[in-house]
Amino acid sequence: MKNKSSMELTSESEKYIKAQQRVTEIKQFYKHLVLYILVNLFFIGRRIYKDIKYGDSFVEAFFDMDNYHFFFWWGIGLLIHAFNVFGKENLFSKNWEERKVKEYMDKN
Repeated sequence: MKNKSSMELTSESEKYIKAQQRVTEIKQFYKHLVLYILVNLFFIGRRIYKDIKYGDSFVEAFFDMDNYHFFFWWGIGLLIHAFNVFGKENLFSKNWEERKVKEYMDKN
């Protein structure tokens, strides 16, 4: 039979592993978000520049929806990724509110 100390240690190490996995998931999402922003700014900027070079005004090039297709479709993938990472917490549920209150109380 395991003693109480051994069970607590196992429980604490399991909590640590789960917390570490959660942090890794969040970190991967933020890396995905940064990559999304940088790559899309580059490609959208390049497309706008090309449109201007071929005779469109800046306003016409900026509001040309063809320049944003890649941005839109990858954005849907990013939203799905965000839901997979943050949707697990059942945002705005009573449990979430209690955790956030406790988190802010612990900080102060």
